[in-house]
Formats: sequence, C-alpha cells, structure tokens
Amino acid sequence: MAITQAMCTSFKKELLEAKHNFLASGGNSFKLALYTSSATMTAATTAFTTTNQASGTNYTSGGAALTNVNPTSSGTTAFTDFADLTFGTATITARGCMIYNDTASGDPAVAVFDFGGDKTSTAGSFTIQFPAADASNAVIRIA
Repeated sequence: MAITQAMCTSFKKELLEAKHNFLASGGNSFKLALYTSSATMTAATTAFTTTNQASGTNYTSGGAALTNVNPTSSGTTAFTDFADLTFGTATITARGCMIYNDTASGDPAVAVFDFGGDKTSTAGSFTIQFPAADASNAVIRIA
C-alpha cells in the first residue's frame, strides 16, 4: 500500500469538462480527507473513498471543508490554493490526504498527498498547512 503524491488524472480531464469551480464565492465545495498508511492512492485515484480513511477523536468520515482561495495567474502559470485546515483537539494518525470536490456528483478526486510518514496528534491540533498561494508553490498549479 502506498500514497503517491499526484494531481489526479481524472481531475485534469474534468477541468476541461468544467466540472470544478474553485471560486471563493459561488464555487464548488472541496473537502480534505485523511488516510492511513494502508491506503493506496495515486494519480489514478478518481473519487473519495472511505477505504483506509483515518479515524479518531474529532475527525469525521469524509474529512472537513476547505476554504477556497480565488484562482489567479502569474506569468504563464494559473493556480489556486486553500486556507490551512485544522482538526482541533484531535487524536488521529494519518499518512496522507485527498482533496476532493464534495459538490460534484460522485465526489471526484482532485489530488492526493503523502505526508512522508505517519503524522499524529493526541488531543491536540492536527493541522494541514498549505503552501504559499503563488505560481511556484500553490497546491494546484497549471503551467
């Protein structure tokens, strides 16, 4: 089992089909779900699944809602990002996560991320810190 960090291939196709709207106001709702080291997620991942999803105190199946940051561009790169996400007073262990579109039919996957090892919180904050929203670092970039 492994999590391979990737923008999902199905997401790339769905962008061309206008299935995802990242606008902060009026856009789709995106969520972030946490997964254990038993999860298998790659660029071929197509949708949210509960299989090998993390569980624990103050973590709800399906994860939590993300706060969209309006898409923008710099040079030849378009990008968008999300506000940092914290699961408060959580007791949880996760190896990675998936961002998915909770508004679109079938909960299509956007991207999967490997934390590089198990990350744990014990009755504390489990925080997903997103990179700077710029052309070199934003979590979703199209160059």
